[in-house]
Amino acid sequence: MNYATIKPFDVANGPGVRVSLFVSGCTHRCKGCFNEEAWDFSYGEQFTSESLDRILEAMKPDYIKGFSLLGGEPFEPRNQVVLADVLEKIKEVYPDKNIWCYTGYTYEKDLLSGRLCDKSITEKMLRNIDILVDGKFVEELKNLKLRFKGSENQRIIDLRKTEEIGEITLWEGDRNEI
Repeated sequence: MNYATIKPFDVANGPGVRVSLFVSGCTHRCKGCFNEEAWDFSYGEQFTSESLDRILEAMKPDYIKGFSLLGGEPFEPRNQVVLADVLEKIKEVYPDKNIWCYTGYTYEKDLLSGRLCDKSITEKMLRNIDILVDGKFVEELKNLKLRFKGSENQRIIDLRKTEEIGEITLWEGDRNEI
């Protein structure tokens, strides 16, 4: 798996200061995508154990609130095998820091159905993600006033509450969170 960049100080893709990984490869090809160069699976650098070490090191400070995973597309089958283990390791080392993931796929139709990849791998990823932003970016529904998402159709799902309650629960967050 390749990645486009690792951002050690990101404030745009979830609340607080975060470490973000932008993976390469996306078949959605959304019109108006902000990261079009990352559609190519071979774009950027090969993700290695050193890449993971760099992420884990960047997450050490207390002011880092969590990790965000974006793309490209994290749930592309070619990316899932590597990312399932990456997310598990981050959660193991930093159980009190949250993990956000952005995907153009939808939670119920694509991810829960297991139609994209080996279902156990997708489930492993979902177990370690706290907040999932799902749905393709739709340029006609773009709204710059939205927090942590680009278009009106996208949802910010609190996966832990969804699991607990048994129905889709949207993240509301604290309005004072940046």
